[in-house]
Amino acid sequence: MKNRDKKPAEKPVIEGRLSEYEGKKSRTLWRLLSNVRYQIPLTCLAIVLTVLSSLVPVVKPYILKMVIDQNLETDFPNIDQIAWLSVLYFIVVIAGVLCDYFQQITLAALGQRIMHRMRTNLFAHIQSMNMTFFDQNSSGRLLTRINSDVESLSDLFSGIIVQFVKDILLIVELMAAMLILDVEIALWSFLCIPVVAGITFLYRFLSRRNFIKLKAQLSHLNGFLAENITGMKMVQIYCRENKKNEEYQTLGKEYYRLGLVELTLNSLSHPLLNMLSRLSIAYVLMIFGPKVFGGSVEIGTLYAFVEYIQQLFNPIANLAEQFTSIQSALISGDRIYDIMDKKDTLEDLESGKELVDFNGRIEFKNVWFAYVGENWVLKDVSFTVEPGERVAFVGSTGSGKSTIISLLARFYEIQKGQILLDGVDIKEYNLTSLRRAISVVQQDVFMFTGDINYNIRLNEESITDEDIAAAIKTVNAEGFINSLPDGLNTHVAERGTEFSAGQRQLVAFARAVAVKPAVLVLDEATASIDTETEAALSKAMETVSGENTTITIAHRLATIVGYDKINVLDHGRIIERGRHEELVALGGRYAELYEMSLTSEMERKNETK
Repeated sequence: MKNRDKKPAEKPVIEGRLSEYEGKKSRTLWRLLSNVRYQIPLTCLAIVLTVLSSLVPVVKPYILKMVIDQNLETDFPNIDQIAWLSVLYFIVVIAGVLCDYFQQITLAALGQRIMHRMRTNLFAHIQSMNMTFFDQNSSGRLLTRINSDVESLSDLFSGIIVQFVKDILLIVELMAAMLILDVEIALWSFLCIPVVAGITFLYRFLSRRNFIKLKAQLSHLNGFLAENITGMKMVQIYCRENKKNEEYQTLGKEYYRLGLVELTLNSLSHPLLNMLSRLSIAYVLMIFGPKVFGGSVEIGTLYAFVEYIQQLFNPIANLAEQFTSIQSALISGDRIYDIMDKKDTLEDLESGKELVDFNGRIEFKNVWFAYVGENWVLKDVSFTVEPGERVAFVGSTGSGKSTIISLLARFYEIQKGQILLDGVDIKEYNLTSLRRAISVVQQDVFMFTGDINYNIRLNEESITDEDIAAAIKTVNAEGFINSLPDGLNTHVAERGTEFSAGQRQLVAFARAVAVKPAVLVLDEATASIDTETEAALSKAMETVSGENTTITIAHRLATIVGYDKINVLDHGRIIERGRHEELVALGGRYAELYEMSLTSEMERKNETK
C-alpha cells in the first residue's frame, strides 16, 4: 500500500511545476555556471578561443569586399594586393578551423571534468541520505538523476553555453560590421530581427511544457525498468510478462509522443529561419541591387551584406535550437539540486562521540516509532539486552521485529522514548562508529559485483586476509569456498545470482563476523538455509555468541530454543517475554507460534524426502 500511494503522486508533482521551474531557472543557471570556477584555466582558454572563432565569419566577407571593390571593379587591379588578400583569407580560414577544433577539445574536457565532479558529489550526497529518503524515492528515479540528468548537463557545459555566448558575440559583431559598411542597408537588414525574435519566443513558449513532461516520462520509464528488472523472478513466477509488456508499451507510447512533439518543434524552427534568411537577402537585393548600377552602392559591399545576412541568421537559428537544450538542462539541473538541497533526510555520520569499548548492553525505554505520521509500528516498547546475551524477537509479519533492528542502527529516528547503549543515549554517538559496532545478517542477502573476497571485505582495508580466513572458518564456509574454481577470487555477478541462497547466506555470515562486531544481528538469517547448513551455522553462532551480544529476528523458532531471552511482539507491543520453556508453558502467543513452526518444519522435511 505504501508504494501504491506513492507512485501516482509523482506525475502531478513533476508535471505541475512549470511556474516553480520558471521562478527558479535563473538561480539554477547561476548555480550550474558557478561550477566553472573549479576549472578556471580551461574556462579562460575556451573563452579566448570562442572570441577568436567568432571573428572569423566577420572578417572573411570584408576581405572579399576589398578584393571586389578595390581590384575587380577597377580598371587597374593590383595583382599583388589580390595575392596578399588571398593569402590573408586563407590564413583566416585556417585560423578559424584551428580555433574551432581546439575549442571543441577544450569544451569536451571542461564538460567532462565538471560532470565528473557533479556526478561524484551527487552520488556521495545520496549515500549520506537516511532510509526515509530511499523509502520515498525509487531507484529508477535516482538513476535518472545521476545518469540522464547529469548527462544533459554534460551537453550544456561541453558546448551549449559557450556556443550560446559565441552566437551572441557573432550577432553583435556582424551587426557592427554591417553598420560600419553601410548604415542604410544595415537598418533595412535589421528589420528581420523582430520577426526572428518573435518566432524564437513563440518556439520557447510552446516547447517548455513539453520538455518537462518528456523528462518526467523518462523518469517513469527508468523507474519501471529498474523495478521490473529487479523483480523479474516475481514477474515470471506469476506469468505477468504480457501485462508488464502492455504497461511498458503504454509508458513508451507516451514517451514516443512527447519525443515526436520535441522533434517537430526542433525541426520546424530551422527551416522557418532559413526561409526568412533567403527572403531578407531577396528584398535587400531588390532594393539596393539597382543602386549598384547608379554607383551609390559598391558591388563588394552588397556582396558582403548578402554574406552577413546569411551568417546573421545562422547564430539566430542556433539560439532558437539551443533554447531547447538550455531549458532541458535547467530542468535537469533543478532536479539534481532538488536532491542536493535536501537536508532533512541527510545523515550526519561524523558528529557525536566515538563508540569505543562497547560492552554490548542495549536498552529500549518506552520507544514509540512510526514511519508515517502516527501510524505507530512500535508502541511503548521496552526491553534490555545484557552483554553477551542471546536475545530473540518473534511475532507475525508486521509486528515490528525488523523495525527494532533499523532503529538500533539509527536508520530511522524514534519519535518517543530512548535507546541506550551501555547506558548512553544512542543519539550521542556518531553514526559511523555506531554502525561499525553492529553487524546485520539479513534473510535477503545482497552481493556486489566483484569476487567473494570483495563481498566479505567490502573494501574495508582494516580487515586483513587473516580476519577473512578466520571468519570463513567460524561460519563453516570453508567447504563451500574451497569448492569454487577460484576460491575467494571467484567472480560474483550482479546480486550473486549464480550462488544458491544458502551459499549467499554463508558469505553474509562471514562478512558480519569479519568486522568483529560488538552486536551481531540475525534478521531471519537462517530462513533461506537448508537444514544441514543451518545446523553448521548454529554451531558456529554458539562460538560467535560467546564473544558478542546476539539479537535474532526468528522465523524458524527451533533455532532460538536455547536463547537467554525471547520477546514476543504483536502489533508493535511486547506481549510476552522469557525463555523458551517458560513461554511454551505459558501457553500464549509464543506457544501458538512455536506449534505452527513445528508443523511447518515437519512439512518441509517431508517434502525433501
